[in-house]
Amino acid sequence: MSAAACIFCKIIKGEIPSMKIFESEKTFAFLDIGPLSKGHSLIIPKHHGAKLHDIPDDQLTEILAVTKKIAVAQNIQDYNVLQNNGRIAHQVVDHVHFHLIPKPNETEGLGVGWPTKEADKGELQKLLEEIRSKM
Repeated sequence: MSAAACIFCKIIKGEIPSMKIFESEKTFAFLDIGPLSKGHSLIIPKHHGAKLHDIPDDQLTEILAVTKKIAVAQNIQDYNVLQNNGRIAHQVVDHVHFHLIPKPNETEGLGVGWPTKEADKGELQKLLEEIRSKM
């Protein structure tokens, strides 16, 4: 998807209205119009890119600090910060975005299943070495 067709880029440009919380040279934050709970916010880099690895590092420097400020401003105690990459990982809009989702109780906010499994220590060691060698 091109930046011209991107709904989040249109929001950043003001072509589509939003409930803007914060804006700087690199970052834009607004309330989600389909919230999982009250205060569900989206924090996005202004640089268009579909996946996290498409965004230059210098365009990501404010994201977590802004997310933290929004959480503090709402005085939320329990919350999730979520960022998805790709359709099978539940990404719907092809522009990197971070969700700040308040979790006020067991039924509101993000519901997460976490199907852990036993890891083979030898395979983990090989994976660790491979990752380290590429960083």
